[in-house]
Amino acid sequence: MKVVLAWFLMLMGVAAFAASNSYGPITKKDPALEKRIDSLIEKMSVEEKIGQLALRDWGMYSKEQIPQIKQAIREGKLGGFLNVSMSQVNDQAFAELQKVAVEESPNGIPLIFGQDVIHGYKTIFPIPLGQAASWNADLVERGARVAALEASADGVRWTFAPMIDIARDPRWGRIAESLGEDPLLASDLGVAMVKGFQTDDPSQPTSLAACAKHFVAYGATEGGRDYNSAYVPEGILRDIYLKPFKAAVDAGLMTIMSSYNALNDIPATANAFTLKTILRDEWGFNGFVVSDWNSVLEMIPHGFAKDDRHAAELSANAGIDFEMHSDSYERYLPDLIKQGKFSEEDLNIAVRNILRVKMMLGLWENPYPVGNQEDTFLNADFLASAKEAAEQSFVLLKNEGNILPLKKSQKVAVIGPLADAAHEQLGTWIYDGEKKDTRTVLPALKKYVGDDANILYAPGVSYSRDKSTDGFAAAIAAAKKADVILYIGGEESILSGEGHSRGDIRLPGVQQALIGELAKLDKPLVQVIMAGRLIQLDQTLTQSDALMMAWHPGTMGGPALVDVLYGERSPVGRLPLTWPITVGQIPYYYNHLATGRPASDDNYTRIDDIEQEIFQHFPGNSSNLLDLGHLPQFPFGYGLTYSTFSYDKVKINKSKIKLGKSLTASVVIKNTGKVTATEVVQLYVQDKVGSRARPVRELKGYQRVTLAPGKSQKVTFELHTDNLAFHNPSMELVTEPGEFNLWIAPNALAGKALAFEVQ
Repeated sequence: MKVVLAWFLMLMGVAAFAASNSYGPITKKDPALEKRIDSLIEKMSVEEKIGQLALRDWGMYSKEQIPQIKQAIREGKLGGFLNVSMSQVNDQAFAELQKVAVEESPNGIPLIFGQDVIHGYKTIFPIPLGQAASWNADLVERGARVAALEASADGVRWTFAPMIDIARDPRWGRIAESLGEDPLLASDLGVAMVKGFQTDDPSQPTSLAACAKHFVAYGATEGGRDYNSAYVPEGILRDIYLKPFKAAVDAGLMTIMSSYNALNDIPATANAFTLKTILRDEWGFNGFVVSDWNSVLEMIPHGFAKDDRHAAELSANAGIDFEMHSDSYERYLPDLIKQGKFSEEDLNIAVRNILRVKMMLGLWENPYPVGNQEDTFLNADFLASAKEAAEQSFVLLKNEGNILPLKKSQKVAVIGPLADAAHEQLGTWIYDGEKKDTRTVLPALKKYVGDDANILYAPGVSYSRDKSTDGFAAAIAAAKKADVILYIGGEESILSGEGHSRGDIRLPGVQQALIGELAKLDKPLVQVIMAGRLIQLDQTLTQSDALMMAWHPGTMGGPALVDVLYGERSPVGRLPLTWPITVGQIPYYYNHLATGRPASDDNYTRIDDIEQEIFQHFPGNSSNLLDLGHLPQFPFGYGLTYSTFSYDKVKINKSKIKLGKSLTASVVIKNTGKVTATEVVQLYVQDKVGSRARPVRELKGYQRVTLAPGKSQKVTFELHTDNLAFHNPSMELVTEPGEFNLWIAPNALAGKALAFEVQ
């Protein structure tokens, strides 16, 4: 049996991997491990200790610099590298650099090699936001495991993922890397990624140390502008933004990355409150904290550090263990220690944190790449998992007249810039993925239909930002000959990701105009969007008969999309974000606070219906936007299937419960349609009165239920009073007695409330 197959069986729980150096959770220090660290630190000079805090970007070096870098390793001045797999000067760099560290440095301490393995290594899965739309933790864990198996075959043992920033603004480019707006969903899926990367035994050579990022509130930056400032009250910080990180730490997370933003005027890279008080003192985290790329020195333009030396002092004292890319620790920590501005005791703590992770990874026992690349990369099992992940990420938003699924007998005009765009389909953060391995939609369609004459391809525009209408005529001509128009557009991959925020989130270029021209033909029009964010739909929503959100679906996106479009699979995905009508509603998230004047359908007049010169208060005074209303385009948790489901007999087993106890909520779900499909049943709760104002709804549970036509199933949730806890004004985590509402529903705006009381 091939090694890769054995690894994959291990992933599925069929085979076990025996390791001789397995340690317990990183939040609980292992005495034997700590003794081993003590012994090593006693042998290290101050210079070698500081060297362990140095993380360098291999991609920044030229061939001429390699001897100099190897000499620094030989002297114990470097602790690790990132981006070694991207080396343009030496494809054996992992092993060669590690050999110098292990065999020639003063104490033989192995290097740690990190990489942005965000949603796959060679086999690219959907972007994380797309994976979040699956609401399937098992599938997300499997994707991380596949990524770890592939990356470790090269020599990578540490990934800068998962990104578990709560994201509420689709203008933000890095929303593509996020797991959505809800802290429960992001926690569940973030933990799944941690487990997939690290496994239960990180010392096995196919494991990666996970690195949750960005600590903290990076997703709350003003205006959706990357690297910007965030202002988050402590209660919301703890109840919303910190929750996924706490869940990941409790699950055994080994490393954390600080964020670029300033939080409440303090750059995250020097925020002792979050890095020490919360992370270390309250949560007991014993892994290491790494700065984001150059974020130590970027505190200077922040206006927080006066120079490089001051930046090193601030970040080291705040609890940054590993300095990524910049070298201020190497240059200034020796003098800062001599001057008493940074203590050798704190230096030892930082070194301990790094050595602890390296030892738990088994780097002394297995320092070199051990994988078989030929059998590992892009193997059939991995591609099958990537295809399944893509299928479950697609969210069907509209399907008037049951246009979908398509039929093989139909002649389809395939139009749009992303129907055959191998690179763009992969999405952001694909350092090691290659477009040559991508299976795009157009060839997958032709293969599935089996008759090229039934597939008429005319892209209309050459790329997503194209402003030329020269291709319109050919697209319209193809559409006139077809039974159905399939438009596949959206954003190129470069339009989302780090540094790629947008103020206008409509379809870029002339895509809207092209869809408008196609709509005039009065033929069924199916719109598929591939993008790294939610898109402002405008008139394209009404112009399309069906609408599918496909995110950037990765290597196997083409065959996966064809299977769903033609009904081999019913759509499963649900929105992990609230979809706004326009940017004017942003930020818009389902778990917002109520106001003293909440809007309803009948307590204000829409802008076009307001009479001229009417008295000021007659149109109504409620929390709304006169031109957009008070509802989103699509609510959080929304998604259609090719079937329909009824929710009956929604019940709770008791109307009053004591603190520390649980109640049971249940519903009978029935597939009332004609095909087997999966419903994502969602449990929401509202704390009606609290010592801090409480959200109108909060997700407290969800279950995926697959039913054949006509079949029913009772779905039961157990709700403990601990699940109702929040941080009170004194920042104590408490469940307060009082009245609550509960919904079991298909999305965050649906369902009928049931009441219960906590006593």
